[in-house]
Amino acid sequence: QVQLVESGGGSVQTGGSLRLSCAASGRTFSSYTMAWFRQAPGKEREFVARISWSSSSIGYADSLKGRFTISRDNAKNTVYLQMNSLKVEDTAVYYCNARFSSQNYWGQGTQVTVSS
Repeated sequence: QVQLVESGGGSVQTGGSLRLSCAASGRTFSSYTMAWFRQAPGKEREFVARISWSSSSIGYADSLKGRFTISRDNAKNTVYLQMNSLKVEDTAVYYCNARFSSQNYWGQGTQVTVSS
């Protein structure tokens, strides 16, 4: 069982930056592929970024490349999402996801609001 707790969300103006963190419980964190998803009001949850257990494989949604950076620290059981040059359309609840084989876990989400 893995529990995920996101933090770092908040309100920021257009062009600003935020860094989200996702702290995971459990001793097998380093085995999991970690990802960030987001869900805007009235829209479906969408993929943001993914990072493999060793950080050797990283992927992003095409529309976010160059502005968002995912990273992880296995010693701290934490995955991060650095978000730069934020836009109003980045406003959403951001969710952390952990996946290994058939196991799939979600955090409760953290709200990010970008205003002009």
